[in-house]
Amino acid sequence: MSECGSHPVNRRDFLQTGAAAAAAASTVSLSGGSASAAQDEAVKVQSLPVRALGKTGEKVSIINQGTWRAPSSIDRLLRLAYNQGVRFVDTADCYGTEPAVARFLEALPEGGRKSLFLASKDHPRQPGDLVKMVDRRLAALKTDYLDLIYVHGLGGNQVDWPKDPEFKKAAEAIRKSGKARFVGFSTHDATKAQQLMNAAEGGFVDVIMLAFQPIWHTKDSKLDRALDACHKAGIGLVSMKQISGMNDRVLKAVEQRVPTLKDKGLSAYGGLLQSIWTDERFSCSCVSMHNTDQLREDLHAARTFKPLTTAEIEGLRDAVLAAGPSFCANCDGSCSRAAGTEARLGDLSRLITYHDHYGARTDARRLYSEMDEKHRDWKGADLEAARAACHAHLDFAELLPRVDEHLA
Repeated sequence: MSECGSHPVNRRDFLQTGAAAAAAASTVSLSGGSASAAQDEAVKVQSLPVRALGKTGEKVSIINQGTWRAPSSIDRLLRLAYNQGVRFVDTADCYGTEPAVARFLEALPEGGRKSLFLASKDHPRQPGDLVKMVDRRLAALKTDYLDLIYVHGLGGNQVDWPKDPEFKKAAEAIRKSGKARFVGFSTHDATKAQQLMNAAEGGFVDVIMLAFQPIWHTKDSKLDRALDACHKAGIGLVSMKQISGMNDRVLKAVEQRVPTLKDKGLSAYGGLLQSIWTDERFSCSCVSMHNTDQLREDLHAARTFKPLTTAEIEGLRDAVLAAGPSFCANCDGSCSRAAGTEARLGDLSRLITYHDHYGARTDARRLYSEMDEKHRDWKGADLEAARAACHAHLDFAELLPRVDEHLA
């Protein structure tokens, strides 16, 4: 029976179920073996490494629980993650997980809400709309305040928002009201480098969550300079979409090509997470962990984290390239420019990744339908030039016909 139902979770159930799950997760090795002796020991809440979240004054666990595409067992996973030291939970208006997060908050032990950093997101048409949207998020989550409210998925037509006086006014009003302590935005847009640079210049954005994979990162690029500017300005940086475009086949291939991962007890995803944390500009990574295996592996990566060498990061990059990913988290539009097209090749590859890898078929089709026709029409584009210019060398000639077949 699913634990994500309408039945309330009380504090006793929270502690008992969370502790039992924590015991199971913490006493099973990465190879799947059981450490029966440890099962008889008292279960303790395990700590995770923390980092300062920019100049907010907050310290957050370097891994946080995302809830996009969350499974029916989300109630149990939230409790387990909390008992394993995760103190940052991320949700949004469109995830469908706010009721589960609300139950989780209600069942927290006394004083537990103050130990948790809670973020949500919404989609304002104008910056000022965010002020009223906070009330909706609070009502849905049944809480008195958010720690962070994001503008969800800042687009290319909103590139100036991070220094817009209207957004600054809305952010100040939200913080003054106490309904959300901090204000930021999330982005995976090709213009994100300029968005970040504008945020550093604007001086009022607290936190930015961006699609980022250090294996595709180029030092002294426009994005690199924007990350430096935000870090210097004290803006907290959160990574997301760490393995977008890497299905199970790709991840298994990476593990085979990088044997040092097994030596460290890491999954391919764990290695990619450690490559992100090696960049000290990032405070943490938002990860939607959908089962106890993923949770155990990712938390092991956090607890055993040591900065990777440049050679190790390059080894991960080469292994992923050889396996053939379907999405480039660091897309800056260079693929479209090289191809001589207005089609947003990076967005199209992202949407077919949603469809194929995540099973988010309805969302992928909806987002595709909302794109302008000129941004969907890749016919006549030089796809070989696009592949050469892409950081992840995506095979657009294979991916884009699938977009037309499944999303159009």
